[in-house]
Amino acid sequence: MRVHLVSPTVTTTLTGVRAEAAAPPVNPTRLWGVLAVLCAVLFLDALDVSMVGVALPSIGAELGLSTTSLQWIVNGYVLGYGGLLLLGGRTADLLGRRRVFLVALGVFAVASLVGGLVDDGTLLIATRFVKGLAAAFTAPTALSILTTTFPEGPARNRALSVFSVFGASGYSSGLILGGLLTSVGWRWTFLIPVPIAIGALVAGALLIPRDRPAAEGGHDLAGAVTLVGGMLLAVYTVVSAPARGWLDPVTIGSAVVAALLLAGFVLVELTVPHPLIRLGILRVGAIVRANVSMVALFGSYLSFQFMMTLYLQDVLHWSPLRMALALLPAGLLVAFASPFVGRLVTRYGTGPLIVSSMLSMSLGYGWFLLTAGDRPAYLLSTLPTMLLLGGGFAFGFSAIMAQATDGIADSEQGLASGLVQTSGQVGAALVLALVTALVSGVAASFAHYRPGIDLVAVVAVVGLVLSLAPVFARSRGRHA
Repeated sequence: MRVHLVSPTVTTTLTGVRAEAAAPPVNPTRLWGVLAVLCAVLFLDALDVSMVGVALPSIGAELGLSTTSLQWIVNGYVLGYGGLLLLGGRTADLLGRRRVFLVALGVFAVASLVGGLVDDGTLLIATRFVKGLAAAFTAPTALSILTTTFPEGPARNRALSVFSVFGASGYSSGLILGGLLTSVGWRWTFLIPVPIAIGALVAGALLIPRDRPAAEGGHDLAGAVTLVGGMLLAVYTVVSAPARGWLDPVTIGSAVVAALLLAGFVLVELTVPHPLIRLGILRVGAIVRANVSMVALFGSYLSFQFMMTLYLQDVLHWSPLRMALALLPAGLLVAFASPFVGRLVTRYGTGPLIVSSMLSMSLGYGWFLLTAGDRPAYLLSTLPTMLLLGGGFAFGFSAIMAQATDGIADSEQGLASGLVQTSGQVGAALVLALVTALVSGVAASFAHYRPGIDLVAVVAVVGLVLSLAPVFARSRGRHA
């Protein structure tokens, strides 16, 4: 498909900003080369997260880490990633997307290399935090490069669909590859991403076109400090609360300070002449609904997969590889279905697909609650559940990303991308923290995990109800 790329015309009624001038056309071959680089980085992020999760028991055995310390190998990444995502997306707008993307990718490669060589648990956790921080800049920047390279409409929808395929493929591949590499040595799960990151760095430097930084918003130091401090402390509170206790004085104190910092950030943004983040973007109903939908999608899906990895191994005593193969159908369905979602978005719009996504997710959790037990039949219970969840994620992710960035000026694409990805990560961290509190302790049966599965089902149903709100509003309007 030949596509002539121009920057999309910005809808003033949606964003409140002036339309930007169209960019010159880009060579289609180079265009798809840029997309390949962005997809490789998304694949790498997802691959890294799932591989390290599989390797945790081996890491703990070799380095002598407790269960609490092992959790921080995961939570350290989440802290850096979720805490800096919003700033990462806006930094790309202010300093230039190409520059931020390449620098952050280089940091990711170095942190991966160091993580595979260290022999100290504290240093390993530190490298995970640095990798999360780097990913907080590469992820929203990659999405904003995509949305500013492909114009709104069929071309962007198709590109977002391909982008989604690589995220799902990376996570699914990481489950299998992590099991295989861990049998050789857990360090390989850290070292394998290094050559991939270096290759993407070289290709990105050659293919990604230079861009102009935004003219305004780069002098808000108070906004940057309060935003970073508030987000880091908020994510830290969420990920540490299950182990420390939700009513622990430290948990309550950090939550209060995080709320004060974020409130201070809002006040700063409302008063400075050139705010870091234009809060008016939150007055757009479609963007707010997209962010809420992302909370429900990521929060329920990742928390359910977390429980399934424990349930299949601790209760059913499956090997890591067998467990990975059991969960694989969801990732495969996302990989095979996502390329077609772009056409559906173009034809039907994002709203119906998001509703279908939330409905499929709700049915998947409901089916598992009805059919699973201490010895569930895979073909009757687990497989249909994973297919429903995979279909829901395939429909939802691309549609939500499209809805969250449609009609946004090029100068704020990084902001919109960072906002929706922050919603997904913080939502996932919050739901996972609640789930962890519900299922903590020694697992002996399916009943141990049922309260957590009930919670993710409720999250999905709430997402479904909220996604149906515009449909009900239009129906009442026509009736009136």
